[in-house]
Amino acid sequence: MKTEQMFKIAIVDDEAPARVRLRTLLDDIAHEFPHEVVAETGDAQEALRLMQTVKPDVILLDVQMPVMTGIEFAKALRAASGEGDRPQIIYITAYEEFALPAFEVQATDYLLKPVRASRLLESLRRVRARLPQPEISGADDRRPARTSFSIMERGRVVMVPVSEVLFMKADQKYVSLHTSFRSYLIEDSLTSLEAEFPDRFVRVHRNALVRRSAIAGVEKVVQSVSRPNGDEKVSEGWQVLVAGCTEKLPVSRRQWSVIKPLLR
Repeated sequence: MKTEQMFKIAIVDDEAPARVRLRTLLDDIAHEFPHEVVAETGDAQEALRLMQTVKPDVILLDVQMPVMTGIEFAKALRAASGEGDRPQIIYITAYEEFALPAFEVQATDYLLKPVRASRLLESLRRVRARLPQPEISGADDRRPARTSFSIMERGRVVMVPVSEVLFMKADQKYVSLHTSFRSYLIEDSLTSLEAEFPDRFVRVHRNALVRRSAIAGVEKVVQSVSRPNGDEKVSEGWQVLVAGCTEKLPVSRRQWSVIKPLLR
């Protein structure tokens, strides 16, 4: 069995009662999310100085603070640190209107006060899924995956249950989540999503994951490609039929050996 990973958390909020509230919530979920509070301050400028030494994995950050706002803090932190060394940020605030600027500075989540312990735990699990995980030996003790995605849309946060997602596709620097009704964009990488949901989604192609229970079948695809000399080359492949939608996903040759046993 591996040693439990201890996550480092910093709390930045100018209101002392809010900091106490967060510590209480963290204590409530400590058995599910082992952690250490490595810094606590009500001054965003002081927090910037502390980040260089305490190096937290995640910052629980307020938005409206004197001297420097939480959005300004995030921009300054990005300018002062490399992408690999930069902690993730979960905004915890009483103001809905700053959600869009928060996600523009790559916030991991945006929570409205008063925060429930279960909602904070969900956000912290999202942090954990994004961070490099230590190598394990022995039994498989993966952490529970998210039950929903937090999607930022037109100044509001929409919760999309993972159970409603039929497939995911890489779309430039984003990943699109597709349900029976519509699609959404998130900033997670397809690789991290595959690692977070190995029992629920399977890779069919380098740019697509499909929910295992949504695979309705496959169909053969025959393509004819003209060569420069005028000859035609015929290639055959497969594509997955997805229950609940009309889109069909191509299956790469490498992944066909993984998909084929699921059809039995």
